[in-house]
Amino acid sequence: MNANSTALVTGATSGIGAEFARQLAERGHDLVLVARNTDRLDKQAHELASRYGVSCTTLPADLALRDDVERVADRLRSPVDPIDILINNAGFGFTTILTDEDTSDLERAIDVMALAPLVLGAAAAHTMIPRGHGQIITVASLASWVTQGAYSAIKAFAKVWSEGLSVDLAGTGVTATALCPGWVTTEFHQRAGLAGQARSIPTWAWVSPQRCVREALIDADKGKVLSIPTKRWKIAAFLLQHLPASAVQAISRRLAASKVQ
Repeated sequence: MNANSTALVTGATSGIGAEFARQLAERGHDLVLVARNTDRLDKQAHELASRYGVSCTTLPADLALRDDVERVADRLRSPVDPIDILINNAGFGFTTILTDEDTSDLERAIDVMALAPLVLGAAAAHTMIPRGHGQIITVASLASWVTQGAYSAIKAFAKVWSEGLSVDLAGTGVTATALCPGWVTTEFHQRAGLAGQARSIPTWAWVSPQRCVREALIDADKGKVLSIPTKRWKIAAFLLQHLPASAVQAISRRLAASKVQ
């Protein structure tokens, strides 16, 4: 992808999204940064523009709200200053389980991490295909290989949707890549109320957001459908793919139990 292209990053002010924005700016890409917090967006845009000499514009949006999703989709559809790279990153963790009577958190998670990528991906692809180039990277998770309740289900949708999108885009010059990391050293677990789970994970299992994003961008440049950072997580995904379902269920129950604070 040419350095003078423009990338749109959702969930751009923290964690993996912030690292995508930084590395894309370092590569010379102009940026459209999408997140809910206007103050953090403005600060980030100023810092990236000053440090890397790229154009950074902001688009405040809550992707749990359909009207806001449509505003971002309209930016992706715009023929003026077209978007060449879409990073579907916005997301969050939660402690709600599938048996909870109140499903509002789960519905919001589906809106942000499943419905929004679907809508934004379609809008991006529609405008990228006639130009014959573009990249759509969607942050899924290694959790999509297990059955750890609602989060696994939502991330499994993101992964399989991205894989299906790559099939529909075959031969167009536009690619779709699903990033499937394991545990990444961001504030994700603390913000989700999963600090206890994070403490139970051995140090060697964690991956830095820098490495996660660096490998994802390299894989996207190669047109890979799946990006799984580090050899250890590639091995984990392979094993989970081929283990008996009963073994995957047992692993999932153990992971669910580790959420207890």
